[in-house]
Amino acid sequence: MAVVIDGKQIAASYRETLKERVSALRARGIVPKLKVILIGDDPASHSYVRGKERAAADIGIDSQVIRFDDTISEREVLELIDSMNADDALHGILVQLPLPKHIDENRVIMRISPDKDVDGFHPTNVGKMMLGLETLLPCTPHGILHLVKTQIDLVGKHVVVVGRSQIVGKPVGMLFLNESATVTYCHSKTNDLGSMTRQADILIVAVGRAGLVTADMVKPGAIVIDVGVNRVDGRLVGDVDFEGVRDVASAITPVPGGVGPMTITMLMHNTVEVASRG
Repeated sequence: MAVVIDGKQIAASYRETLKERVSALRARGIVPKLKVILIGDDPASHSYVRGKERAAADIGIDSQVIRFDDTISEREVLELIDSMNADDALHGILVQLPLPKHIDENRVIMRISPDKDVDGFHPTNVGKMMLGLETLLPCTPHGILHLVKTQIDLVGKHVVVVGRSQIVGKPVGMLFLNESATVTYCHSKTNDLGSMTRQADILIVAVGRAGLVTADMVKPGAIVIDVGVNRVDGRLVGDVDFEGVRDVASAITPVPGGVGPMTITMLMHNTVEVASRG
């Protein structure tokens, strides 16, 4: 029976470290400050932002959510970002995704200063990550890396990533490669996916398809990180058949309560990192 990796507990422990860092910054007269732009009425986005507000308050970060309905123009959003970029007292800027269809997400992401891009999505920060340089890392991949490091030494391990999104799949593989793991990328269209996933010492699944990975697709003793969040019959489930895979793996993240808390915690980490540079 696999150990259930408690993302809530690991995140709470890491936040204690962040509290100490924020306290030290405040003693120097530096107050870490984060602003979030939230557009529209997507329930999931509002839920995520509430979680970010609670985390910021708990750590001691000064956070503000600026809410707009989905009629705001792209030009207005870009002008708001420009004003935030020019605010020397502001350390982090986050635009909650997804955006309304009339607003170009890539244009918005690229408008945020790389130095305040606490989501880690700006091409400059992604490029630095690819080169293994110090930068603001994307929050979910960074959180996954932290979770896995609590379980195993990564050097030489075979990591199989199922999923190729810009937000999770692609960057998480690069982070593990930078830690001297061997990385294989797969996705929903990979032929004979199970033959690939059964090779993984560490299996990361981020596709958004409930129950995609079953017990017969997992190497005995593997660590399984489930990034999927799907609503099935009124409850949240991941991309992995949790009960079945739990009998095969050595460790597994639950949904909810696994990767999610670490994503928000790494957003706070990035905000503190930017404030510490001042």
